[in-house]
Amino acid sequence: MHKTLLILLIFVTVLSCETTKQTELIVIGTLHKPETNFNSEILFNILEDVQPDLILEELDSTFFTSDFRHKNVSNSNERMASEKYINKYPTTMLRPYEFEGRNEYRLNIGSRPTDGLTTKLIDSLDKAGLLSPTESEIYNTYKALLDPLVELASQAPENFNNSSTDSICAERQNYQYKKLTKITNNRNEFGTRFHTKPNGEKISFRDGYQLAGDFWDLRNQTMAKNIMKISEQNPGKKIVILCGFMHRYYILSELKKLTEGKNIILKEFYE
Repeated sequence: MHKTLLILLIFVTVLSCETTKQTELIVIGTLHKPETNFNSEILFNILEDVQPDLILEELDSTFFTSDFRHKNVSNSNERMASEKYINKYPTTMLRPYEFEGRNEYRLNIGSRPTDGLTTKLIDSLDKAGLLSPTESEIYNTYKALLDPLVELASQAPENFNNSSTDSICAERQNYQYKKLTKITNNRNEFGTRFHTKPNGEKISFRDGYQLAGDFWDLRNQTMAKNIMKISEQNPGKKIVILCGFMHRYYILSELKKLTEGKNIILKEFYE
């Protein structure tokens, strides 16, 4: 009787430890294509150091088989590294967390290609000296903010996975999707040029660019919610989230809000 009770107590203790173990979320900002300073082998070595139970990729479900293996392994750093890792550690789970049908959605609402067409038009107006001094300052600040990010992205991954770089990314994206609209909303050029959507409807550059900014928020917020859903389904696990490093600041900001009061901790891969 005493032996049975002791075994039961040990089982309950072990179960209690499992359920109270913190879930670890490690958001790794990446470069999608191989570079000298960041390629699939470097990312694989990071995964080896972290030893995750789950790897979440910035892809939607269409890229995976029903048992969550890649349908195709492209030359992206994330897919090559994660594929190599789960081949070596087959108990590791692989999951998508991207906004479903991202590219088709953008084309259908008209935010693409109007986003690129809009920035090209702003650039041509600036080069022709047609922007006001205030508008020109906004646009040139936006362009200049890319320079330090390019420099940081050419260094070791720790340099584009920290709060300092996150802050620069946040400022740059704020200029792209918020401050540039001070130009697009106030100039007739953007209300009188149109793109035809797949359904045949026309959309102005101005409205398309506004939708692009709205989708930047929607996409990142959706990805953070998807990460949280997977995390809550896998308590006590170590979960690596791979994302383009320009998304990292937004995803981390959302996760900090969503994990408040929960048994989940956010960590860096080098901690």
